[in-house]
Amino acid sequence: MSKLEQLLTQIAQNKLGIETLETRRSDSLDFHDVAVWCLRDALEAAFNAGLEQGSNANPSDKADT
Repeated sequence: MSKLEQLLTQIAQNKLGIETLETRRSDSLDFHDVAVWCLRDALEAAFNAGLEQGSNANPSDKADT
């Protein structure tokens, strides 16, 4: 599992109460009711993780994008 997949899974678990982001081919396991405030928290966590990743990147890494 990549670092990104681990991070997204951690956000899903902590903010949305979703055990895994793997497809399990079952509606009861793959579809979730999520409160909008939980979704907002998850999106904010992902955004902040992206900001942190960007601020920790080397200046040469930023120039290549």
